[in-house]
Amino acid sequence: MQRMITFGIVLLILFLLDLYVFQAVRTVTQHIPAIARNIVYSIYWAVFALTAGTFIFASATRGTPPDTLKVYLFSVLFIIFASKLVVVLFLLVDDGLRLGKLAWSTAGGQVPYDASRHKFLSQLGLLVAAVPFTAFVYGMARGAYDYRVKRVKLRFPNLPQAFDGFKMLQISDLHTGSFMSTAPLKEAVKLINKQEADLVFFTGDLVNNTATEVVSHIDSLKEIKAKAGVFSVLGNHDYGDYVRWESAEQKRSNLQNLIGAHGQMGWQLLMNEHRLIEKGGDQIAVLGVENWGNRAGFPKYGDLDRAYKGAEQAPFKVLLSHDPSHWDGEINQKYEDIDLTLSGHTHGMQFGVNIPGFKWSPVQYVYKQWSGLYQKGRQYLYVNTGLGFLGYPGRVGFLPEITVFELKRG
Repeated sequence: MQRMITFGIVLLILFLLDLYVFQAVRTVTQHIPAIARNIVYSIYWAVFALTAGTFIFASATRGTPPDTLKVYLFSVLFIIFASKLVVVLFLLVDDGLRLGKLAWSTAGGQVPYDASRHKFLSQLGLLVAAVPFTAFVYGMARGAYDYRVKRVKLRFPNLPQAFDGFKMLQISDLHTGSFMSTAPLKEAVKLINKQEADLVFFTGDLVNNTATEVVSHIDSLKEIKAKAGVFSVLGNHDYGDYVRWESAEQKRSNLQNLIGAHGQMGWQLLMNEHRLIEKGGDQIAVLGVENWGNRAGFPKYGDLDRAYKGAEQAPFKVLLSHDPSHWDGEINQKYEDIDLTLSGHTHGMQFGVNIPGFKWSPVQYVYKQWSGLYQKGRQYLYVNTGLGFLGYPGRVGFLPEITVFELKRG
């Protein structure tokens, strides 16, 4: 019963939103031929009917694996819904002006009150709404697979001489369950290998929910090569915490299968441990922790004390930790000699403005460190915005990222 009431409330909200936005459509089309106007109205309400039907269908099939039709249909309808919210802002401004005119007229103003909407504001609202609509559609068509290589040069006075010019590559947040074919990741692997990195790091979220999602991509991902190895850690989505399992044993088995997939791909999964990398008689330490989130709802599986033990004497340390909130939550508070932390998790929310000298995304109101390079004292954090996607099958502004770090001494 409670579920039916929730359905009813959501559908009512969707209807009221569409009814409100329809005022702008009606205002803009009031002078076009009746046949054309009726066609526009029919299409408008047909989209609402499709949205309502899709919502009911999504609720009834919740928990079932996604398919291409469902993912893209849901996304397009969400984009339309988000674009309508832009129109709502302009209609609210219009209503404010109409209310002001009514108050002025009631108070004895000379101009008689006109209840009609301002056509210009309705036109402007629909025009502005077309901008995010176009951007989101383009993000699905091109942005999701528009892989970009970012190059970051970092200098450290304590970097061993043998590692001067050492090249490390980071990828993150593959979310293999979101890919409908193996082709995109095969292209990404080619681009990764083209960089000829000494080390490759993967900083978590191999899957969306279950280990089975990566199976079809193992052959592609095991082709990633690095001179000194490929190292990985787990992200919050890798534990199966967002799935309703029939038993605790089933959940444990899923995690073991995921851990096994890392091994099949030749990736060295660091579960609160470290490895020493040797070159020319010098050493650096690579530490990796399980997911450690400093925000409500994210468990602290990571044990940095355990990963750090035995690496104390390494002159240079790199830490792989999926969630960037770990940096302020523990790393730079207790481990001042961890030189570079590599994280992911945020995706840059897969949407925002990212131009030279300026970047913005809604995720910045949730995470203090959410994209790119950050520094406190002699310590650095880099947040990779991810190679895959989750939910919305696209990217706008924050494109899929492969990060190449060149370490320099000095």
